[in-house]
Amino acid sequence: MPESVYKIIELVGTSNESWEKAAANAISKASETLRDLRVAEVTAMDLHIKDGKIESYRTKVKVSFKFEGHH
Repeated sequence: MPESVYKIIELVGTSNESWEKAAANAISKASETLRDLRVAEVTAMDLHIKDGKIESYRTKVKVSFKFEGHH
């Protein structure tokens, strides 16, 4: 296997339904512009509360993808 380099970026996805959906939203959006996504690591989850009720979920993920620099 040839040597590879991966870049890691941090994203925050949001959802009105769940933390899982928030993570999925972040990955879905990232896949629109990034190629060869490899791994996503959930690093934090939080939520917004309004009037005593959960308004939205947020999931912070670190996403890695193969780095294709100039040779």
